[in-house]
Amino acid sequence: MTKRGLGRGLDALIPQLSVSDEDKVVSVDIRDLRPNPYQPRRTFNEEKLQELSNSIREHGIIQPLIVRKSEIKGFDIVAGERRFRAAKLAGLQVVPAVVRDFSDVLLMEIALIENLQREDLNPIEIADAYANLIEKCDLTQDELAKRVGQSRSHITNMLRLLQLPSEIQDMVSRGTLSMGHARALLSVEDSDVQLSLAEQAVREDWSVRKLETVIYEPKKKVSRETKSNNLPAEFRRYQEQVQAYLGTSVRIQPGKKRGKIEIEYFSDEDLKRIMDLMLLHAP
Repeated sequence: MTKRGLGRGLDALIPQLSVSDEDKVVSVDIRDLRPNPYQPRRTFNEEKLQELSNSIREHGIIQPLIVRKSEIKGFDIVAGERRFRAAKLAGLQVVPAVVRDFSDVLLMEIALIENLQREDLNPIEIADAYANLIEKCDLTQDELAKRVGQSRSHITNMLRLLQLPSEIQDMVSRGTLSMGHARALLSVEDSDVQLSLAEQAVREDWSVRKLETVIYEPKKKVSRETKSNNLPAEFRRYQEQVQAYLGTSVRIQPGKKRGKIEIEYFSDEDLKRIMDLMLLHAP
């Protein structure tokens, strides 16, 4: 599964995270640190955490953590939770940190962007984080796209994952289903059918193309099936390519001199998603 990192550095997106020689670095008792309460990541790779812990045990923490004073007690970690967890594994009692003021909204934004840049989040964690930012920060999808350095169509496609049944979201989180599988399943209206297809795709190790074929292959009417089968090979290839790109059912109906293309959509939001994809490379 391909993940998309951010196009710009974290410091460029959020200048408050840059650390200079002029910053005062203090030693903070590790017991006084609290993970970012808005951390979108639900799981941490234990093997990579152990590798970082070994490095910290040998070389120490090179880059200070960035923290803010907690409203409860001690400090909230703004940036550097992996270093904090690895330092605990390494048995450190104090860690270097820079103390700054951050609002809850900025804390949430930083947690998301830091993880996106390191490509540590699974698709559902990203979708949840996007949804939370939109709600808590009162952002539009366009505004969020600019904040996190992504395209609007990417934001829309990620948010659509949250429309899937929770069981399918779990499959995507675990990596047993890919983003491609999830996009194909979104074109199915019935949630029970979605789940049945998802379970079969996992059980039989279907490729995305196989799942798309099962979903999009015209079966409802004999006449539609006949027309599809009678398409010239070149037209069928076009139809399959457009279906795969748009993530919905597409029919090409050629005539003697002219023809038409039918594109299915299932809601106003689905229509907007399709239009975003179609206009992605428009001048």
